[in-house]
Amino acid sequence: MLFALAGATIGAVAARAAYSAFTRGRPADLSGRWTRKNHRGEPITLLEGPAFVAGAGAAAALTPGLPGRLRLAALVAGGGSGALGAYDDLYGTTSSKGFKGHLSALGRGEVTSGAVKILGIGATGLAAAALVSTGPVDTLVNGATIAGAANLANLFDLRPGRAIKVGLLTGGPLLAAALFRDSPPAAALAAVPLGAAAALLPADLAERSMLGDAGANSLGALLGLAAVTKLGRPGRYALLGTVVALTAAAEKVSFTKVIAGNPVLNRLDLLGRRPVGPV
Repeated sequence: MLFALAGATIGAVAARAAYSAFTRGRPADLSGRWTRKNHRGEPITLLEGPAFVAGAGAAAALTPGLPGRLRLAALVAGGGSGALGAYDDLYGTTSSKGFKGHLSALGRGEVTSGAVKILGIGATGLAAAALVSTGPVDTLVNGATIAGAANLANLFDLRPGRAIKVGLLTGGPLLAAALFRDSPPAAALAAVPLGAAAALLPADLAERSMLGDAGANSLGALLGLAAVTKLGRPGRYALLGTVVALTAAAEKVSFTKVIAGNPVLNRLDLLGRRPVGPV
């Protein structure tokens, strides 16, 4: 319990401090490279993403109770996917979208920023998995899960607070299970991204900022790492299958439309947000 509390607290404090430092003096200037337009067409900063990466990274480095290899795996997964996401935030184009679009472009000899990110996150996922896995098969499964979770989290970052809410709803049970089974390292690892994400949720819901690829990729990768560290082999295989299925579904259907069409999911999605209609 104490290690998990420390991880969540350090992550939250560090993420808020980083966000304040990154955005200091910028509210009046939303025309820079870290600015995008949100679903309303309003300018919004992407600096929430680097703040999450910094906060979660600080927590992974400083939280007590994490074995050395697990600590290093968290830094590799969270920091690596965050850096690659930031690259796509700054240099990405919309000429190709989704796994299919980027890989098709790569097949034509066109190296898109998305393809660089996909391949890079795959590599960092495998590197992180190698630090916590036993044997090549486990490394491949765990690496694919970490990388897939990083990409999947980014697919939810299309409305205010959505990616963070999904992260909290999926990471919360992992944390609870680790605490229930008295596994301090697993609990601390799960608490790190949850604390950092929760601290940034108010700004995200208020539509002052968004995670962007940097933050969403890092959040997903860290939760994926926490999952493969805690789950047994059947659970990890089931998780990988779920991640693959949802990623494939996203190529065909809109998560936003699915959520809007389900009363329960829609209520959760709108919780804490500004009204959708004209204000």
